[in-house]
Amino acid sequence: MSKIAIIGATGRAGSQLLEEALRRGHSVTAIARDTSKIGARNGVVSKNVDVLDGAALQDAVAGHDVVITAAHFATVPAAAIVGPVKQAGVKRLLVVGGAGSLLLPDDTRVIDSAGFPAEYKAEASAGAAFLEALRQEQDLDWTFLSPSAEFVEGERSGKFRVGQDHLLVSAEGRSWITFADYAIALIDEVEAPKHSRQRFTVGY
Repeated sequence: MSKIAIIGATGRAGSQLLEEALRRGHSVTAIARDTSKIGARNGVVSKNVDVLDGAALQDAVAGHDVVITAAHFATVPAAAIVGPVKQAGVKRLLVVGGAGSLLLPDDTRVIDSAGFPAEYKAEASAGAAFLEALRQEQDLDWTFLSPSAEFVEGERSGKFRVGQDHLLVSAEGRSWITFADYAIALIDEVEAPKHSRQRFTVGY
């Protein structure tokens, strides 16, 4: 079993990753600005950390096998995560990515499409920049998992498709994944790495 540190463990994606990791018997360090809503859980150590405090984050992730970050890209740039993780001596970083940098059938990015919602542009642009920073990274064993266009609450079905750089769209024309099924795909990657130094995606 792995020792996993989850940055942003109280968010919608982070909380499902926490549940999935515990379900499989991993030990988890939950990192967030305020972890009080997690409460006392077997297998969980909670640490209140301002992620932009590099020294505090380095201290919080030291000694783990894997760090997963589910922090918002618009407020937490790649350097704020990558630096402390490397300095802590952790080799693997898995990132809850965004769909904006995925490719459409014509190989243009989702974020550059005409109908892309303006309110998501800043976060999606920052996510694309985070991915680009990882692609320049020489030392870390990183993986960036992009969800589908709709990243939503819903059931844990365990049934989904995995893709690489292109947006997945269902037979009904919808591009979506639940937080719970996304968590399965990412914890699968923790346990059996298949996308080292790559981005991949998951959807129905």
